[in-house]
Amino acid sequence: MSAFIAEVALRWSDMDAFGHVNHARTITLLEEARAGLLFTEAGHRGLEGMAEGMVVARVVIDYHAPLVYEAGSLQVRMSVRDLRAASFLIDYTASAWGSASVATAETLMVPYDLAAGRPRRLTAAERDFLAEWQVAVELADKEPTGA
Repeated sequence: MSAFIAEVALRWSDMDAFGHVNHARTITLLEEARAGLLFTEAGHRGLEGMAEGMVVARVVIDYHAPLVYEAGSLQVRMSVRDLRAASFLIDYTASAWGSASVATAETLMVPYDLAAGRPRRLTAAERDFLAEWQVAVELADKEPTGA
């Protein structure tokens, strides 16, 4: 399938003293993009439970270039990887509109039962929804080189 793409507006308050978007704000921008997938898009398909209990168990981010406020917005491409019974990874590629990647990231997501106060398993419908956003690995990347 294809990646989910979200456009997130940059705010003046996202900048740090050096004129770049602050690293903590970058994570918040990725969170806003993720909400577009897990809450808004899932909600449109009748999967409101994802918005009622989904937590980040781990976040990893690699910065490739400074993100500046003047870029106006951040385009975030997300795909799902390592889909398991009670967790999944979201991969992100964040780009300032019309430029190269400024960051790549991943979050380990865990569905959570807020009333019970513990993790839960994904429902079959949630797994099917998330599977739609898994991106196939290019075969060319897996072919051996040389003879």
